[in-house]
Amino acid sequence: MASIKEQFEIPGTLKTWSYALIGIGGAALLYGMFTKGFSSDEHEQVHFWGTLMYNTIFWTLVTNAAMFFLCFSTMAMAAWMQSFRRIAEAISTLVPIFGGITLMVLLYVVLSHNHHIYHWLDAEAVAKDPILKGKAGFLNPTFFVIWTTLTIVLWSYFGYRMRQISLEADVAPMDAATAHKYNVRSMVRSGFFLVWFGLTVASTVPWLWLMSIDAHWYSTMYSWYTFASSFVAGMALIALWLIYMKNKGYMELSTSEHLHDVGKFMFAFSIFWTYLWFSQYMLIWYANIPEETIYFKNRVQGAYKPIFFLNLFINFLCPLLILMKRSAKRNFTLVAFMAVLILFGHWIDFYQMVMGSLMKEHVSLGWLDFGILTFFVGVMILMVARSLASKPLIAKYHPFLKESILHQV
Repeated sequence: MASIKEQFEIPGTLKTWSYALIGIGGAALLYGMFTKGFSSDEHEQVHFWGTLMYNTIFWTLVTNAAMFFLCFSTMAMAAWMQSFRRIAEAISTLVPIFGGITLMVLLYVVLSHNHHIYHWLDAEAVAKDPILKGKAGFLNPTFFVIWTTLTIVLWSYFGYRMRQISLEADVAPMDAATAHKYNVRSMVRSGFFLVWFGLTVASTVPWLWLMSIDAHWYSTMYSWYTFASSFVAGMALIALWLIYMKNKGYMELSTSEHLHDVGKFMFAFSIFWTYLWFSQYMLIWYANIPEETIYFKNRVQGAYKPIFFLNLFINFLCPLLILMKRSAKRNFTLVAFMAVLILFGHWIDFYQMVMGSLMKEHVSLGWLDFGILTFFVGVMILMVARSLASKPLIAKYHPFLKESILHQV
């Protein structure tokens, strides 16, 4: 290990870029907040808070996907990712930060009874609407606040516990008995996270945060669709950081073999996302039930038609045509390009999921959306870099590290 760069030093240019992005994005966010968010015009309020909502939710779910990747890999005893696990850990440190922002935004929207975003917050409308009244046990401010708070707190706590046990692999070599105990404890902690992840990301949270914007509409595939979108974006973010670190001379133990497997996840979950997208669309189109088709009518036939099909082009056709070949998934430049494209594509997906319901008459994509995106990208770059610099890049005494080094596809 003597020749391996174990400690990351943050380049000055990276700091400069991150601070610049945070400054520009923060200025756009604050300007939007005071000119739109606190405006007397309800349309402007919806524009700002809806834009902030989909950005915070997107980045929270994407960074949480990195911890999901770590946990299911741990449960599967997948050794191949050990050489770059600290990248996934560093990305997951953003969950308390982005999750905290998401919590504040959602609590403000719900506790201020902004029924222009969540229609079910209007007590009079609920009393007159049998559909909303039937969902009132789930769609009510008390449950929303408790479940949202509990969700983000436990994501952060279980993620923190996983990162803490990872640090034990930096201390000293492990004999067989110690390594076995370490693996068992890691799997137990992973299990806790995965169970909670299943109860939230794979079910309740997308219903509560996103699908309830269209309170009369429902889809049994919606949560899995949201999960697939956030997970493939999370894998793309891991790929980007791995490639960046390799280009800076770090992560010497990670090779094109490891990138190939990350590329497989990007390709496979792009196809899985498309399967869920088409299944949801086809079943609703085939059934032709008005309360179901209304969701897609605004997107396929209205102002969001270009966004709707751009979403499909970026998130399905591009990964299918570009990442299908084995050589493409081993090409650092090509994978980096596709990672950026996939992240942007699924950010657009979250945009149309939220704003396609809140602002049906016209596409609002503009300076506010890209300004807030810039802020989140800047914070992500700065905090991930700081986390990577705070501990060794390689868990050099991890029981599976040798297998990861010898990994071949």
